[in-house]
Amino acid sequence: MELFTRGIESELRDILSVTRAAAITGPRQAGKSTLARQLQLAGVVPNYFTLDDEATRTAALADPDGFALSLPRPAVIDEVQRAPDLMLAVKQILDQDQRPGQFLLTGSADLLTARVIADALPGRVEYVNLWPLAQAEITGNHRSVIDALLAGAPPQVTGAPKGRLASAELVVAGGFPDALPRTARQRTRYFRSYVQTVVGRDLPAIGQIRIDPAKLEQLLRLLAARTSALANYSALGAELSLDDKTVKAHIELLRQLFLVYRLPPWSTNLGARQVKTPKLLLSDSGMAAALIGVDTARYGAPEQGTLAGMLLETFVVMELAKQATWSAAPVELFFYRDTEKREVDIVIESAAGDVVAIETKAAASATNRDIRGLELLRAKLGARFKAGVLVYSGEHTLPLSDRVWALPLSGLWQAQ
Repeated sequence: MELFTRGIESELRDILSVTRAAAITGPRQAGKSTLARQLQLAGVVPNYFTLDDEATRTAALADPDGFALSLPRPAVIDEVQRAPDLMLAVKQILDQDQRPGQFLLTGSADLLTARVIADALPGRVEYVNLWPLAQAEITGNHRSVIDALLAGAPPQVTGAPKGRLASAELVVAGGFPDALPRTARQRTRYFRSYVQTVVGRDLPAIGQIRIDPAKLEQLLRLLAARTSALANYSALGAELSLDDKTVKAHIELLRQLFLVYRLPPWSTNLGARQVKTPKLLLSDSGMAAALIGVDTARYGAPEQGTLAGMLLETFVVMELAKQATWSAAPVELFFYRDTEKREVDIVIESAAGDVVAIETKAAASATNRDIRGLELLRAKLGARFKAGVLVYSGEHTLPLSDRVWALPLSGLWQAQ
């Protein structure tokens, strides 16, 4: 399997140079172990232990304090959520020894919210998320388009492949390394097995042994069919025969397992009442496509514009979420929608308060109607509005109005 340089590697190296421990969190099979192994081989963290190994896990569960003390440091502890009490043992070591770079931890369940782990290591560990591969990582261009857009300088693309079909394979394949080389049928098998394994194996690690895995899988498929839509807990509950609170709790579990990505509404007061409901997306467009039976032909079919639009939006949101983990500017991702249904698919806000607004469109045309939301935010934000972009299936970067451009999809990762 081809090895890719991950965008967050330099960030991890920097963290380990100044902080006692680092933790990589993210979905299973996204490449956490591979990245940890690469850092081991590079001598950054020279010792590697995985709790996927039965003997290692048994030792860690039986005597977490003794196990942690016996490890030669610096050390990788892979899939640490499989022995939650081990985190408390690591905490005791880090309390007594404040040298940087002692541990690199990885986990497939969210270490910030998992039982026991949640309160174990504040101030001692810095966390990074590793999502499935971004196109920027696959192509080897680790510049973040986010930084370019915050500078008001979108990539100038010419001659990009035109039309929805041109990007169909990228969207329906997603970014999981093991899924990328497979056919559509093989990916469907892969993701069905993947979901069953993650739900059945990792739920106990976050303290949820009473949840019905079958019900959780059913909910995930319903979310795949609605990916990038506003959360509608009542409608989901009606289909699952569950109440709203239970649906919300189940979705939170899927989020902790990194199967669902929650995009919050932008809360800055813009003089209009805004929706407070988040958008829910599957964390990988390939997974979403496989769970609802979408291949490249169906994605590109003229009558499937709505379906293609929601998968494309999921793909773009996750591409930007991945790049946000290594962009020079610290940023957060949101969406905007008010009660008059004026909306913007993605709002990126930097720590300095600068804003980039992004709309997605599966078609190859760009019209004034498509950028109304972008121009709305520009009018309200003034100088804080750095760029508005309509990501579309056209060939060229085109100026549409002041600080607003149409950008071919490949401009999100094309060299700048």
